[in-house]
Amino acid sequence: METSESLYETSAGERREYIKADLLSRVIAKTIDFIIVVALYEMIPKVGFFAGITYLLIADGLFDGRSAGKKLIGLKVIVPDKGSGNTACEYKESIYRNFPFAVGFILYGVLKAIPLIGWIIAFVIVVGILLFESLVILGSEEGMRLGDELAKTRVVQDKEGGVNV
Repeated sequence: METSESLYETSAGERREYIKADLLSRVIAKTIDFIIVVALYEMIPKVGFFAGITYLLIADGLFDGRSAGKKLIGLKVIVPDKGSGNTACEYKESIYRNFPFAVGFILYGVLKAIPLIGWIIAFVIVVGILLFESLVILGSEEGMRLGDELAKTRVVQDKEGGVNV
């Protein structure tokens, strides 16, 4: 069979119903989420660190598979082929997919206590994690980073979300 014939033989239900999110939109959405994490960390004395980790881990389970950043940009985290079709990311998947970022945040919190050089080491580790995740997205045909592989999720464009500018 030719490729064109097999394309027309597939039913509409078998085709993907979503559009993969582009890297720039994902970076902007995650940056917004990191700003929220840093604000929680800086503004709430003593418990801000734990509030930041909690938000970072469960953020994608909020708002029907959208963190605050993803909701503003118009992205959504889905779990393909879970149950019937594509379902929104829940708290369990959110924790799995954001675990690499949480590890970086925890290391930052621990290492910054080392005088003079601790915050530099922590910054290098966090930037390394972010760069690694970005490279994995670029290398993946489906746009999945390590966290997406762990949680079996995908980030897609969302028709309902986004700010109309």
